[in-house]
Amino acid sequence: MTKESSHAGRAAGPHRVVVIVDENSNPFELGCATEIFGLRRPEIRDLYDFRLCSPEPRTLMRDGFFTLTGVADLGAADAADTLIVPNRPDIEVPRRPAVLDAVRRAHARGVRLVGFCSGAFTLAEAGVLDGRRATAHWQWADSFRARFPSVQLEADVLFVDDGDILTAAGSAAALDLGLHLVRRDYGAEVANSVSRRLVFAAHRDGGQRQFVERPMPDLPDESLAPVLAWAQERLDTPLTVSGLAAHASVSPATLHRRFQAQLGTTPLAWLTGERLALACRLIERGESRFEVVARRSGLGTAANLRTLMRRETGITPSAYRRRFGPRTN
Repeated sequence: MTKESSHAGRAAGPHRVVVIVDENSNPFELGCATEIFGLRRPEIRDLYDFRLCSPEPRTLMRDGFFTLTGVADLGAADAADTLIVPNRPDIEVPRRPAVLDAVRRAHARGVRLVGFCSGAFTLAEAGVLDGRRATAHWQWADSFRARFPSVQLEADVLFVDDGDILTAAGSAAALDLGLHLVRRDYGAEVANSVSRRLVFAAHRDGGQRQFVERPMPDLPDESLAPVLAWAQERLDTPLTVSGLAAHASVSPATLHRRFQAQLGTTPLAWLTGERLALACRLIERGESRFEVVARRSGLGTAANLRTLMRRETGITPSAYRRRFGPRTN
């Protein structure tokens, strides 16, 4: 979830997100960035100033699917607050020196760097990941470790937030990381609104596994959706794993297996995450009494709220309120 950042919170103007597109870049991750950071959302406000840039006037996208034209040159990267680097399937082909130089300049001035999927290779080739944590698609983990042994690769997670450098694993994990950035910049309420527009889960923790087994369901339906919806309406009550299992008419062991298979996490971890997300929304909506926030979100006590929020977001409830709570005149 949220980490401290020089770019987080309400800036004087929209946060500038720039995506570098290079030859053979993947259209999917480019689309994810555009959906999250580039679309106007009048029901919220303009969150980001979004631009694409490329080292060439014409950029042939992956496998020649289409040619991208009419975008800015690499000079746009020098004005970014967040810079998303190129990701391509040809991981063994060196990145252009001009692109790597743009990444190094951005890093030197404290810009937040983001790599989706094979974008971790771009960051590592630029030398900004040495001694840092990162992830990449699981199928390229061995190649990445062989080429960049100084990088602490975490190959079995959705994304890694290492402060000013963030990396996501394959494809859909770009959406997870993008929503994580919105949450980090503007809070849970805004991130939830963006996720609803995307019809995508508002929060999947970065530590979840990249590969989540999704077997064809047998009859009866084994979807967790009913029990998740039931629990989300009762977060302020003393829910337990046994209680969730009973509502789903399965044993606790079966419930654990379904959570691992469908969500890549445990029932207790999911329940704690949902309660913490609700606590964040309550603070954003103006509830200043942390004991009330803890009670209404099912976290019990203000002390437990402080412990969990610091562990999961890196900041205290008071700091979260100052950053994301209602403005006072």
